[in-house]
Amino acid sequence: MFDLPVETAKQRKSYRHFRKYLINEGFIQEQYSVYSKLVQNSAAADAVSAKIRKNKPPEGVVQLFCITEKQYAKMEFIVGESKNDIVATTERFIVL
Repeated sequence: MFDLPVETAKQRKSYRHFRKYLINEGFIQEQYSVYSKLVQNSAAADAVSAKIRKNKPPEGVVQLFCITEKQYAKMEFIVGESKNDIVATTERFIVL
């Protein structure tokens, strides 16, 4: 999750760069500034976390947390509908 300032041209550029970085790294947008990525194990999660630290924007707030697939599957939609993305199914394709 992130909350980045977008008041100046430089801040907007930083926001766009970080958002494109997340998308290029395989993150899926859950909400406006909430992105998720499915990884194999905690070692892979640590590697993703380290890469985000290296590519963090100079200003704003970026927060990371890990949940299991089982916890993710228990997400309750109070309003709106769930998307039928690959993350919400048991079908997976993993490139090693």
